[in-house]
Formats: sequence, structure tokens, C-alpha cells
Amino acid sequence: MSTNEDYLGMSVREFAAATASKTPTPGGGSVAGAVASLGVALGEMTLNFSKGKKKLAEHEEYYAHLGERLERARAMFQQLVDDDVSAYKLYQASNKMEDGPEKDEQVQLATAAAINVPREVMKLALAVMDDMMELSGKCNTWLITDLMASATLCAAAIRLSDYNVRINLPSVADTDQAKEIGDASSADLARAGELLDAIEKVGLAML
Repeated sequence: MSTNEDYLGMSVREFAAATASKTPTPGGGSVAGAVASLGVALGEMTLNFSKGKKKLAEHEEYYAHLGERLERARAMFQQLVDDDVSAYKLYQASNKMEDGPEKDEQVQLATAAAINVPREVMKLALAVMDDMMELSGKCNTWLITDLMASATLCAAAIRLSDYNVRINLPSVADTDQAKEIGDASSADLARAGELLDAIEKVGLAML
């Protein structure tokens, strides 16, 4: 069971204050997870205002499957907020160890955790953006700006996560692995930009 503070159990005001405080968590990684969670929520709202519309009745089966997928994604982003805090604590603990092979090993494990969490945020947020791209052609047009906002928040979370990946790459002992991770992160960031542009193009045509 996690011993981390329940940041997502806080009010928005409390979470903002905790982020602003002189403490390492919640930081950029936690904020990325929270932002992505809100992005999914806006997508879910768009979906919920599209279900039951007579002129969109042909998409009801699609809506049912998408609703389940988005609900899971929102829960996963919330878990990643907690995972980010745990990764930072692991990194703190490894740096307090005495110098030696054991410390080096623990630093590498902590670095891997600090990279894996934002990479998971990026991959999940891209999947949500793919869903928003498809939903943009099957949604209640009055909710199109909320769908665009969903994609914008997911893209922002991806960019934030890319920052968190890159700040940790110099600590990766295997330089080939570090390059591979950096290249994958760059590719995901570029894909997010392409998806956001495509979604905005569809949305703006409806306004």
C-alpha cells in the first residue's frame, strides 16, 4: 500500500498550494499526471453529452467502448501521480546511500523509475489523443471545444513528461539506452503535436 500523501484527494486549491510549497513533491511529474487526468475527464464529458443523441445513435456502441477506455485511462493517470512521488522518494533514498557499487545500482534503478513514469504518461496521453481524434468526428458539436481542450491538456502533459524524461537521461549509465529513450520521447512529442493540430483543424471547422 502506498504511503504517499493523497494529493488527488486534495481540493484543487490545496493541490495548487502543495505544488507551490518548498517541497519536491508534488512537482512537474505529478502535475503532468493530474493535467492528463483532467484532459481525459473533458473527453469523457464530451462523450457523455454525445451519448443518447438521436442524430448520433449510430455511434452508441462505439461510445460504450470508448467510455470504458477513458475511465480506465483517467484512473491510470491518477495512479501515475502517486507513482511519480514514489519514484522521487526512491531517487532521494539512493542519493543518501554511501558511495559504492550498491549505491550506483540503486541510483540506476531510481533513474529508471524516474524515466518510466513520465514515459507511461506520454504513451497513455497519446492513446487518449488518438481517441479524441476519432471522437471529434462523432461527437455533439456543441462539445467540440471541450474535446479540443481535452487534447490540449493531454498534449501539455506529454510535453511536461518529455521534460522529466530529458532531465534524467544524463544519469542513465548506458548511453545507447539513453539515446533510444530520448529518441522515443521526441517521437511521441512530435506525434502529440500532429494530433493536436489535426484535432484543432476539425474543431475549428465546426465553430
